[in-house]
Amino acid sequence: MSDSASVHDSPPIAGDSQTTAANDSDPNAKCQAALQSLSSIVTTTTIPSTISLLLDDSSVSAAISSLLLRPDSGAGDNNLCRWLYDTFQSTEPSLHLLVLRFVPLIAGLYLSRVPLRQPQAGFEAVLLALYAHETTSRAGQAVTVNIPDLSHPSIYHESKGPAKNNSTCLNIAVVSSTLDPHGTVRSTRRARIVGVALELYYSEISRMPRQSKLDFCGACEKWAGGNGETRAGVVPEEEESVAVARSEKDGGRIPLPWELVQPMMRILGHCLMGMKVEDREVTEAASRACQSLYLRSLHDINPKAILAAGSLLRLREMALDPKNQIDHTEISNDNKFNDAQEKCCIGIKLCQLSFRLPGNILMVY
Repeated sequence: MSDSASVHDSPPIAGDSQTTAANDSDPNAKCQAALQSLSSIVTTTTIPSTISLLLDDSSVSAAISSLLLRPDSGAGDNNLCRWLYDTFQSTEPSLHLLVLRFVPLIAGLYLSRVPLRQPQAGFEAVLLALYAHETTSRAGQAVTVNIPDLSHPSIYHESKGPAKNNSTCLNIAVVSSTLDPHGTVRSTRRARIVGVALELYYSEISRMPRQSKLDFCGACEKWAGGNGETRAGVVPEEEESVAVARSEKDGGRIPLPWELVQPMMRILGHCLMGMKVEDREVTEAASRACQSLYLRSLHDINPKAILAAGSLLRLREMALDPKNQIDHTEISNDNKFNDAQEKCCIGIKLCQLSFRLPGNILMVY
Protein backbone atom coordinates (compact mmCIF):
# COMPACT_ATOMS: atom_id res chain seq x y z
CA MET A 1 0.00 0.00 0.00
CA SER A 2 1.14 3.56 -0.64
CA ASP A 3 0.77 6.21 2.05
CA SER A 4 0.16 8.95 -0.49
CA ALA A 5 -2.53 7.28 -2.52
CA SER A 6 -5.68 5.36 -1.98
CA VAL A 7 -5.51 1.59 -2.23
CA HIS A 8 -7.97 -0.24 -4.46
CA ASP A 9 -8.77 -3.91 -4.32
CA SER A 10 -7.24 -4.70 -7.68
CA PRO A 11 -5.95 -8.25 -7.97
CA PRO A 12 -2.31 -9.11 -8.46
CA ILE A 13 -1.17 -9.21 -12.06
CA ALA A 14 -0.67 -12.85 -12.82
CA GLY A 15 -2.31 -15.26 -15.21
CA ASP A 16 -5.98 -15.62 -16.06
CA SER A 17 -8.74 -15.73 -13.45
CA GLN A 18 -10.35 -19.10 -12.96
CA THR A 19 -13.65 -17.47 -12.07
CA THR A 20 -14.18 -16.33 -15.65
CA ALA A 21 -13.91 -19.91 -16.81
CA ALA A 22 -16.68 -21.14 -14.57
CA ASN A 23 -20.38 -20.79 -15.08
CA ASP A 24 -21.58 -18.26 -12.49
CA SER A 25 -24.87 -20.10 -12.07
CA ASP A 26 -23.26 -23.48 -11.33
CA PRO A 27 -21.56 -23.79 -7.90
CA ASN A 28 -20.03 -27.13 -8.83
CA ALA A 29 -18.42 -25.62 -11.90
CA LYS A 30 -16.92 -22.84 -9.78
CA CYS A 31 -15.49 -25.32 -7.29
CA GLN A 32 -14.06 -27.57 -9.97
CA ALA A 33 -12.51 -24.59 -11.75
CA ALA A 34 -10.91 -23.48 -8.48
CA LEU A 35 -9.56 -26.97 -7.80
CA GLN A 36 -8.20 -27.30 -11.32
CA SER A 37 -6.48 -23.93 -11.08
CA LEU A 38 -4.99 -24.80 -7.68
CA SER A 39 -3.56 -28.06 -9.02
CA SER A 40 -1.41 -26.07 -11.45
CA ILE A 41 0.02 -24.07 -8.53
CA VAL A 42 0.43 -26.79 -5.89
CA THR A 43 2.27 -29.56 -7.69
CA THR A 44 3.80 -31.42 -4.75
CA THR A 45 0.63 -33.22 -3.67
CA THR A 46 -2.67 -34.44 -5.06
CA ILE A 47 -5.59 -32.01 -4.85
CA PRO A 48 -8.82 -33.59 -3.50
CA SER A 49 -11.86 -33.73 -5.73
CA THR A 50 -14.13 -31.62 -3.49
CA ILE A 51 -13.77 -28.38 -1.52
CA SER A 52 -14.90 -30.01 1.74
CA LEU A 53 -12.08 -32.55 1.50
CA LEU A 54 -9.60 -29.86 0.54
CA LEU A 55 -10.42 -27.78 3.63
CA ASP A 56 -9.40 -30.63 5.95
CA ASP A 57 -6.56 -32.02 3.84
CA SER A 58 -3.40 -31.55 5.90
CA SER A 59 -0.97 -32.32 3.07
CA VAL A 60 -2.47 -29.73 0.71
CA SER A 61 -2.70 -27.16 3.51
CA ALA A 62 0.95 -27.76 4.36
CA ALA A 63 1.92 -27.34 0.71
CA ILE A 64 -0.01 -24.06 0.42
CA SER A 65 1.46 -22.83 3.71
CA SER A 66 4.99 -23.57 2.52
CA LEU A 67 4.33 -21.51 -0.61
CA LEU A 68 3.00 -18.63 1.47
CA LEU A 69 6.05 -18.75 3.73
CA ARG A 70 8.45 -18.07 0.87
CA PRO A 71 10.17 -14.67 1.04
CA ASP A 72 8.56 -13.46 -2.20
CA SER A 73 5.11 -14.95 -1.56
CA GLY A 74 3.34 -11.59 -1.11
CA ALA A 75 4.38 -10.08 -4.43
CA GLY A 76 1.79 -8.83 -6.88
CA ASP A 77 2.69 -11.43 -9.50
CA ASN A 78 2.37 -14.37 -7.11
CA ASN A 79 0.09 -17.03 -8.59
CA LEU A 80 -1.12 -18.32 -5.22
CA CYS A 81 -2.19 -14.84 -4.10
CA ARG A 82 -3.95 -14.45 -7.43
CA TRP A 83 -5.74 -17.75 -6.86
CA LEU A 84 -6.81 -16.76 -3.33
CA TYR A 85 -8.08 -13.41 -4.60
CA ASP A 86 -10.05 -14.92 -7.48
CA THR A 87 -11.43 -17.71 -5.31
CA PHE A 88 -12.83 -15.31 -2.75
CA GLN A 89 -14.47 -13.25 -5.48
CA SER A 90 -16.77 -16.21 -6.05
CA THR A 91 -20.17 -16.20 -4.37
CA GLU A 92 -19.77 -19.85 -3.34
CA PRO A 93 -19.58 -20.06 0.50
CA SER A 94 -17.38 -23.16 0.46
CA LEU A 95 -14.76 -21.30 -1.56
CA HIS A 96 -14.88 -18.44 0.94
CA LEU A 97 -14.14 -20.92 3.73
CA LEU A 98 -11.12 -22.20 1.84
CA VAL A 99 -9.64 -18.70 1.61
CA LEU A 100 -10.51 -17.84 5.23
CA ARG A 101 -8.63 -20.94 6.35
CA PHE A 102 -5.35 -19.20 5.38
CA VAL A 103 -6.20 -15.74 6.76
CA PRO A 104 -4.14 -16.23 9.97
CA LEU A 105 -1.03 -17.10 8.00
CA ILE A 106 -1.51 -14.31 5.45
CA ALA A 107 -2.22 -11.70 8.13
CA GLY A 108 0.71 -12.86 10.22
CA LEU A 109 3.15 -12.66 7.34
CA TYR A 110 1.75 -9.39 6.02
CA LEU A 111 1.99 -7.38 9.24
CA SER A 112 5.33 -8.89 10.25
CA ARG A 113 6.89 -8.03 6.88
CA VAL A 114 5.76 -4.39 6.83
CA PRO A 115 9.00 -3.11 8.45
CA LEU A 116 11.03 -5.06 5.88
CA ARG A 117 9.49 -3.02 3.04
CA GLN A 118 9.03 -6.08 0.86
CA PRO A 119 6.52 -6.05 -2.03
CA GLN A 120 3.20 -7.27 -0.63
CA ALA A 121 0.67 -6.33 -3.29
CA GLY A 122 -0.51 -9.94 -3.44
CA PHE A 123 -1.30 -10.16 0.27
CA GLU A 124 -2.87 -6.69 0.17
CA ALA A 125 -5.21 -7.70 -2.65
CA VAL A 126 -6.45 -10.74 -0.71
CA LEU A 127 -6.97 -8.78 2.51
CA LEU A 128 -8.71 -5.95 0.67
CA ALA A 129 -11.03 -8.47 -0.99
CA LEU A 130 -12.08 -9.62 2.48
CA TYR A 131 -12.44 -6.01 3.63
CA ALA A 132 -14.57 -5.13 0.60
CA HIS A 133 -16.80 -8.16 1.20
CA GLU A 134 -17.41 -7.19 4.83
CA THR A 135 -17.94 -3.53 3.95
CA THR A 136 -20.57 -4.46 1.38
CA SER A 137 -22.38 -6.95 3.63
CA ARG A 138 -22.52 -4.43 6.51
CA ALA A 139 -23.06 -1.37 4.33
CA GLY A 140 -20.17 0.17 6.23
CA GLN A 141 -22.17 0.26 9.46
CA ALA A 142 -20.82 -0.50 12.92
CA VAL A 143 -21.69 -3.74 14.73
CA THR A 144 -23.12 -3.01 18.18
CA VAL A 145 -24.77 -4.92 21.02
CA ASN A 146 -27.09 -3.74 23.78
CA ILE A 147 -25.78 -4.37 27.29
CA PRO A 148 -28.35 -4.93 30.08
CA ASP A 149 -28.61 -2.20 32.71
CA LEU A 150 -26.44 -3.49 35.54
CA SER A 151 -28.25 -1.27 38.05
CA HIS A 152 -31.16 -3.75 37.98
CA PRO A 153 -31.05 -6.96 40.06
CA SER A 154 -31.64 -8.93 36.86
CA ILE A 155 -32.75 -8.44 33.29
CA TYR A 156 -36.32 -9.23 34.38
CA HIS A 157 -36.53 -6.27 36.79
CA GLU A 158 -37.58 -2.77 35.91
CA SER A 159 -36.12 0.36 37.40
CA LYS A 160 -38.12 1.92 40.27
CA GLY A 161 -36.47 5.29 39.81
CA PRO A 162 -37.85 8.19 37.77
CA ALA A 163 -38.06 7.65 34.04
CA LYS A 164 -35.14 9.04 32.07
CA ASN A 165 -34.64 9.84 28.46
CA ASN A 166 -33.81 6.60 26.65
CA SER A 167 -31.23 8.36 24.54
CA THR A 168 -29.11 8.93 27.64
CA CYS A 169 -29.65 5.48 29.17
CA LEU A 170 -28.70 3.21 26.28
CA ASN A 171 -25.90 0.78 27.15
CA ILE A 172 -24.42 0.07 23.74
CA ALA A 173 -21.09 -1.62 23.14
CA VAL A 174 -19.34 -1.35 19.78
CA VAL A 175 -18.15 -4.75 18.62
CA SER A 176 -16.82 -3.42 15.32
CA SER A 177 -16.66 0.25 14.36
CA THR A 178 -17.83 1.74 11.06
CA LEU A 179 -15.93 0.83 7.91
CA ASP A 180 -14.41 3.24 5.42
CA PRO A 181 -15.25 2.60 1.74
CA HIS A 182 -12.84 -0.05 0.55
CA GLY A 183 -11.82 2.01 -2.47
CA THR A 184 -10.42 4.80 -0.30
CA VAL A 185 -8.55 2.81 2.36
CA ARG A 186 -4.97 3.95 2.88
CA SER A 187 -1.92 2.09 4.08
CA THR A 188 -2.14 3.78 7.47
CA ARG A 189 -5.24 1.63 8.05
CA ARG A 190 -3.41 -1.67 7.83
CA ALA A 191 -4.46 -2.70 11.34
CA ARG A 192 -8.10 -1.97 10.56
CA ILE A 193 -8.03 -3.94 7.31
CA VAL A 194 -6.45 -6.96 8.97
CA GLY A 195 -8.83 -6.59 11.92
CA VAL A 196 -11.84 -6.78 9.61
CA ALA A 197 -10.36 -9.86 7.93
CA LEU A 198 -10.00 -11.46 11.37
CA GLU A 199 -13.61 -10.56 12.20
CA LEU A 200 -14.69 -12.39 9.06
CA TYR A 201 -12.48 -15.32 10.06
CA TYR A 202 -14.05 -15.37 13.53
CA SER A 203 -17.54 -15.58 12.01
CA GLU A 204 -16.56 -18.98 10.57
CA ILE A 205 -14.09 -20.12 13.21
CA SER A 206 -16.19 -23.11 14.25
CA ARG A 207 -15.60 -24.54 10.77
CA MET A 208 -11.89 -23.86 10.64
CA PRO A 209 -9.44 -26.79 10.96
CA ARG A 210 -7.11 -27.14 13.92
CA GLN A 211 -3.96 -26.13 12.05
CA SER A 212 -5.52 -22.83 11.01
CA LYS A 213 -6.18 -21.96 14.66
CA LEU A 214 -2.63 -22.94 15.56
CA ASP A 215 -1.35 -20.63 12.82
CA PHE A 216 -3.37 -17.80 14.33
CA CYS A 217 -2.10 -18.41 17.86
CA GLY A 218 1.45 -18.44 16.55
CA ALA A 219 0.89 -15.15 14.72
CA CYS A 220 -0.51 -13.52 17.88
CA GLU A 221 2.48 -14.62 19.92
CA LYS A 222 4.83 -13.29 17.25
CA TRP A 223 3.01 -9.95 17.00
CA ALA A 224 3.13 -9.53 20.77
CA GLY A 225 6.86 -10.14 20.91
CA GLY A 226 6.97 -13.83 21.79
CA ASN A 227 6.73 -13.53 25.58
CA GLY A 228 4.23 -16.33 26.13
CA GLU A 229 6.63 -18.72 27.85
CA THR A 230 5.75 -17.47 31.34
CA ARG A 231 6.33 -19.49 34.48
CA ALA A 232 3.71 -22.06 35.37
CA GLY A 233 1.33 -20.89 38.05
CA VAL A 234 1.93 -17.15 37.56
CA VAL A 235 -1.36 -15.26 37.70
CA PRO A 236 -2.00 -11.90 35.97
CA GLU A 237 -1.49 -9.85 39.17
CA GLU A 238 2.03 -11.26 39.54
CA GLU A 239 3.09 -10.97 35.92
CA GLU A 240 3.82 -7.25 35.89
CA SER A 241 7.15 -7.86 37.62
CA VAL A 242 7.78 -10.74 35.23
CA ALA A 243 7.14 -8.44 32.28
CA VAL A 244 9.66 -5.91 33.56
CA ALA A 245 12.34 -8.53 34.16
CA ARG A 246 11.83 -10.43 30.90
CA SER A 247 13.60 -9.22 27.80
CA GLU A 248 11.40 -8.82 24.74
CA LYS A 249 11.84 -10.70 21.52
CA ASP A 250 11.44 -8.17 18.72
CA GLY A 251 11.15 -10.58 15.79
CA GLY A 252 7.76 -9.91 14.19
CA ARG A 253 6.71 -7.50 16.93
CA ILE A 254 4.18 -4.97 15.62
CA PRO A 255 2.02 -2.12 16.98
CA LEU A 256 -1.20 -3.48 18.47
CA PRO A 257 -4.05 -0.94 18.33
CA TRP A 258 -7.43 -1.92 19.78
CA GLU A 259 -9.01 -2.34 16.33
CA LEU A 260 -6.63 -5.25 15.82
CA VAL A 261 -6.52 -6.54 19.40
CA GLN A 262 -10.30 -6.83 19.76
CA PRO A 263 -10.86 -9.48 17.04
CA MET A 264 -7.68 -11.23 18.18
CA MET A 265 -9.12 -11.62 21.68
CA ARG A 266 -12.41 -12.96 20.35
CA ILE A 267 -10.64 -15.65 18.33
CA LEU A 268 -8.32 -16.54 21.21
CA GLY A 269 -11.32 -16.81 23.52
CA HIS A 270 -12.81 -19.45 21.22
CA CYS A 271 -9.53 -21.36 21.03
CA LEU A 272 -8.89 -21.08 24.76
CA MET A 273 -12.17 -22.55 25.94
CA GLY A 274 -11.98 -25.82 24.02
CA MET A 275 -12.22 -28.63 26.58
CA LYS A 276 -12.03 -31.64 24.28
CA VAL A 277 -8.93 -33.80 24.27
CA GLU A 278 -8.29 -33.08 20.60
CA ASP A 279 -8.42 -29.33 21.36
CA ARG A 280 -5.64 -29.48 23.95
CA GLU A 281 -2.90 -28.39 21.56
CA VAL A 282 -4.99 -25.43 20.41
CA THR A 283 -5.85 -24.37 23.96
CA GLU A 284 -2.21 -24.52 25.02
CA ALA A 285 -1.18 -22.42 22.02
CA ALA A 286 -3.96 -19.94 22.75
CA SER A 287 -2.87 -19.75 26.38
CA ARG A 288 0.69 -18.88 25.35
CA ALA A 289 -0.64 -16.25 22.95
CA CYS A 290 -2.82 -14.71 25.67
CA GLN A 291 0.14 -14.61 28.05
CA SER A 292 2.23 -12.88 25.39
CA LEU A 293 -0.50 -10.33 24.71
CA TYR A 294 -0.99 -9.75 28.43
CA LEU A 295 2.69 -9.02 28.97
CA ARG A 296 2.77 -6.83 25.88
CA SER A 297 -0.27 -4.86 27.07
CA LEU A 298 1.43 -4.32 30.44
CA HIS A 299 4.48 -3.01 28.63
CA ASP A 300 2.36 -0.70 26.45
CA ILE A 301 0.09 0.28 29.40
CA ASN A 302 -2.98 -0.55 27.32
CA PRO A 303 -5.91 -0.81 29.80
CA LYS A 304 -8.36 -2.42 27.36
CA ALA A 305 -5.89 -5.07 26.28
CA ILE A 306 -4.80 -5.70 29.88
CA LEU A 307 -8.40 -6.30 30.94
CA ALA A 308 -9.23 -8.49 27.92
CA ALA A 309 -6.12 -10.67 28.04
CA GLY A 310 -6.18 -10.92 31.83
CA SER A 311 -9.84 -11.94 31.77
CA LEU A 312 -9.16 -14.71 29.26
CA LEU A 313 -6.33 -16.03 31.41
CA ARG A 314 -8.57 -15.98 34.46
CA LEU A 315 -11.34 -17.82 32.63
CA ARG A 316 -8.88 -20.48 31.53
CA GLU A 317 -7.57 -20.81 35.07
CA MET A 318 -11.13 -21.25 36.37
CA ALA A 319 -11.92 -23.81 33.68
CA LEU A 320 -8.91 -25.92 34.69
CA ASP A 321 -9.63 -25.68 38.43
CA PRO A 322 -10.78 -29.14 39.69
CA LYS A 323 -13.24 -27.42 42.01
CA ASN A 324 -15.12 -26.16 38.97
CA GLN A 325 -15.32 -29.57 37.30
CA ILE A 326 -18.35 -30.62 39.39
CA ASP A 327 -21.63 -30.90 37.54
CA HIS A 328 -24.20 -29.61 40.02
CA THR A 329 -27.06 -30.92 37.89
CA GLU A 330 -26.09 -34.55 38.54
CA ILE A 331 -27.97 -36.49 41.25
CA SER A 332 -25.63 -38.09 43.74
CA ASN A 333 -25.94 -41.80 44.54
CA ASP A 334 -23.96 -41.76 47.77
CA ASN A 335 -25.14 -43.29 51.06
CA LYS A 336 -26.20 -39.97 52.56
CA PHE A 337 -28.61 -39.40 49.72
CA ASN A 338 -30.02 -42.91 50.03
CA ASP A 339 -30.53 -42.48 53.80
CA ALA A 340 -32.29 -39.18 53.28
CA GLN A 341 -34.49 -40.70 50.59
CA GLU A 342 -35.45 -43.59 52.89
CA LYS A 343 -36.30 -41.23 55.78
CA CYS A 344 -38.40 -39.13 53.43
CA CYS A 345 -40.42 -42.18 52.34
CA ILE A 346 -41.03 -43.17 55.99
CA GLY A 347 -42.20 -39.64 56.75
CA ILE A 348 -44.67 -39.73 53.88
CA LYS A 349 -46.15 -43.03 55.10
CA LEU A 350 -46.56 -41.66 58.64
CA CYS A 351 -48.36 -38.62 57.26
CA GLN A 352 -50.67 -40.85 55.26
CA LEU A 353 -51.53 -42.90 58.34
CA SER A 354 -52.20 -39.80 60.44
CA PHE A 355 -54.92 -38.48 58.13
CA ARG A 356 -58.04 -40.67 58.48
CA LEU A 357 -61.55 -39.72 57.63
CA PRO A 358 -64.68 -40.96 59.48
CA GLY A 359 -65.31 -44.58 58.75
CA ASN A 360 -61.59 -45.41 59.01
CA ILE A 361 -61.04 -44.47 55.37
CA LEU A 362 -57.39 -43.71 54.71
CA MET A 363 -56.69 -40.54 52.77
CA VAL A 364 -53.74 -41.12 50.50
CA TYR A 365 -52.12 -38.17 48.81
